[in-house]
Amino acid sequence: MAALYKTYSMLVYAMAVVAGTTLVWLMVSVIISVSMRNLGLQPAAWLFTSAEYSILYITMLGAPWLVREKGHVHIELVTSALPENLRKVVSRIVAVSCVLTCLILAWKGVDLFFTNIERGDFDTRAYYYPRWLLTINFPLSFGIMAIEFSRFVVGSELMHTGEAGIHE
Repeated sequence: MAALYKTYSMLVYAMAVVAGTTLVWLMVSVIISVSMRNLGLQPAAWLFTSAEYSILYITMLGAPWLVREKGHVHIELVTSALPENLRKVVSRIVAVSCVLTCLILAWKGVDLFFTNIERGDFDTRAYYYPRWLLTINFPLSFGIMAIEFSRFVVGSELMHTGEAGIHE
């Protein structure tokens, strides 16, 4: 069981590393595109398309790690006003709703992924890019986010601290 958890954790961190690396590429591609335009040159179409793809990959691959680190956006204003026992209940209810939402989105992502495979869909704007390479992110990321949110449902750690404001 420890080996499975270690492998799973490595997957979450590997996805975060790919998202971070992709973020660097996004920065570089924007700098190149803007510089070329300022020099009166036309950037290659694939440069713009790769930046668009990067935004999707950064979002989807980085999200499970953000859930794990409690780096996702949530508002503590309401939970900070609740008594501790009620805050625990509300926090777990919110976590359950997050798990259910992620499972629904993962399921719809699987459907979309298989639809793209069956149809042989390609994104053909700048180059032929199999669309399933984009949609595989949905079941993978939302499935892992469901697992990460479930840790706040059954684990000892809560999603909400009960402290309003910025705490870093």
